[in-house]
Amino acid sequence: MSTSGRLSKKEKIAYGLGDTASNIVFQTVMLFLTFFYTDIFGISPAVVGTMFLVVRIIDAVTDPLMGVLADKTQTRYGQYRPYLLWLAIPFAFFSVLAFTTPDLSEQGKVIYAFISYTFLMLAYTAINIPYSALGGVLTANPAERVSVQSYRFVFGMLGGLLVTALTIPLVSFFGQGDQAKGYQLTIAAMSVLGMVLFFLCFLGTKERISTPVDQRISFGSSLRQLWLNEPWRILCLAALFLLTGMVLRTTLAIYYVKYYLMQEDLITWFVTIGMIGNILGCACAQFVSNRLDKVHAYIALQCIAAAICAVSFFIGPEQWLLACVLYFFWGFFLQMATPMLWAKMADTVDYGHWKTGVRITGLVYSSIIFFIKLGLALGGALAGWLLAFYQYQPAVEQTAEAKQGILLSFTLYPAIGSVLVAIVMSRYILTQSRVQSIANELAERAEATGR
Repeated sequence: MSTSGRLSKKEKIAYGLGDTASNIVFQTVMLFLTFFYTDIFGISPAVVGTMFLVVRIIDAVTDPLMGVLADKTQTRYGQYRPYLLWLAIPFAFFSVLAFTTPDLSEQGKVIYAFISYTFLMLAYTAINIPYSALGGVLTANPAERVSVQSYRFVFGMLGGLLVTALTIPLVSFFGQGDQAKGYQLTIAAMSVLGMVLFFLCFLGTKERISTPVDQRISFGSSLRQLWLNEPWRILCLAALFLLTGMVLRTTLAIYYVKYYLMQEDLITWFVTIGMIGNILGCACAQFVSNRLDKVHAYIALQCIAAAICAVSFFIGPEQWLLACVLYFFWGFFLQMATPMLWAKMADTVDYGHWKTGVRITGLVYSSIIFFIKLGLALGGALAGWLLAFYQYQPAVEQTAEAKQGILLSFTLYPAIGSVLVAIVMSRYILTQSRVQSIANELAERAEATGR
């Protein structure tokens, strides 16, 4: 397992296109699905919050199972790449289904939303877990891993940019006044694009690190080996806090602009500016990690993101331009840390392999993603519950209490999440020098044993 191999830009771009496809749905769910359910489909915010929590917990529980399944997969295309080919079409189909609004009773709408959203999240798990694990087997070079993940998230955020910039205009174009039809056709068009991008990702990448040929390990034994990985436990907790705060803030962005800033026409611009900040932040990740230890850099970036959220609390409704600027910089600094986090996942795979002799790439990624999805669930649920708690009512002038609640939920509560992430990551032990040492030792072991 050589640590010197570098990947071509073409392969990095091909890998990144897979996250463009994933993010088309992920960002649509984070930014628009709560609003779609409450203001278009007609489901109460409290019910939406509870549904998000239940579905995402169900979805999260399946992540480790999918990781183990992927680790056990053996095909001529590799362990993880085949799932991009097999599941691109089902993923696109369930994406459209989730944004379809059949004419049902109030209870029927809740049941339909629950079932369709559950299938969408299960399809997302089935294709995204192998895709994420694929990033850990493209190269053994620790520096290249940050580069790969930077490409991934720049292209992933480009998918998010498509969503933020085009969703509302396309809804108007396709719907011609019928928002339900507009959302359905918009997601259909985006899903077809995502399907094509998954195929390109499959064709343009190659797996180079494989599970030891003599490794035979049960699911229970895999979990026991996983628990021995201390850096893995730290990343799981950090991911939970990170996604809870991030999803809470991004979910409420539309409500913040429409009901607090009172600038409904600014919604597309606001979320698009934030997405541009995300893209630029991801693009700068490798530059920063080449000059600073990525553990220390990650902690500093979380503190900066928390400070920006806190400052945003003091922005008045008339200061909408300053609000846009701060949202841009929040995305810039927070997402600069994202490629570093995902590079750390590959590092923890190496650490576990070094410590126990067992390599469980899919399970490591899927179990951390389990906590990411718990954070996704908690963040989405909190958004719905907080809207209900502060007595939000759809499509009407909000009370002073509701506006203050939206402001608090969009600013100070997410800041707490970033502070908790920084505290947790202060205990992370895999500095860059130690990661390089582990990679070199694994390469020496592989050379000595011939595998």
